[in-house]
Amino acid sequence: MRGLAGKIALVTGASRGIGRGIALRLAEEGCKVVVNYNRSADAAQEVVEQIKAQGGEAVAIQADVSDYKEAQRLVKEALQAFGRIDILVNNAGTTRDQLLLMMKESDWDLVINTNLKSCYNVTKAALRSMMKQRYGRIINITSVVGLAGQAGQSNYAASKAGMIGFTKSLAKEVGPRNITVNAVAPGYVPTDLTTYLPEELIKEMIQLTPVRRAGTPEDIAAAVAFLASDDASFITGHVLTVDGGLVMQS
Repeated sequence: MRGLAGKIALVTGASRGIGRGIALRLAEEGCKVVVNYNRSADAAQEVVEQIKAQGGEAVAIQADVSDYKEAQRLVKEALQAFGRIDILVNNAGTTRDQLLLMMKESDWDLVINTNLKSCYNVTKAALRSMMKQRYGRIINITSVVGLAGQAGQSNYAASKAGMIGFTKSLAKEVGPRNITVNAVAPGYVPTDLTTYLPEELIKEMIQLTPVRRAGTPEDIAAAVAFLASDDASFITGHVLTVDGGLVMQS
């Protein structure tokens, strides 16, 4: 991808799944990568070691990005490590699925804070340096559930729809400073967050997907790398669905 060599990328929730795939792809394209994690220290270090083994540069930084002060510390340590942040990927996320009538308040708050508030926390902390350098690429990992909804996921859908509104609004605010803000909306991708899904539901989702397969972290990472590149410099406020056509069936 044009313009990615030497860029500094911060990826939240990058120790596993989609975040891991994004961190590895950006490193492959020549970025220096900050691998953020909350609890999975060993997995995060494995990502760092894999990037280094391929000749890249990376550091792992622990922070609970749903906490505002922790997010500020993450950005501060990332700047100390590499001097700047050119690319921010807000990927940290979780699920606590349940029908609304039975959903606990704590499960609502956890999902909203982890998925949506973290996006505000980290972006606000990183934005000042991007504004000063008059350059930035912010990519928010949302979901087709934020576009179409899903029974039993009102908390998750609300958080991901909120990320879409956040993306579009911020894109209008920071565009004059050469900062683009976009979102990637994955369809069904097997990760730790989806292991609990019944086999019948997985088969149904794949059957509904026009390309007739599940997505991979690499599919999502390719879209992120494109949006972070110079090839996408005239794209902002956009939601790119990477779902094999699943959202069309909703």
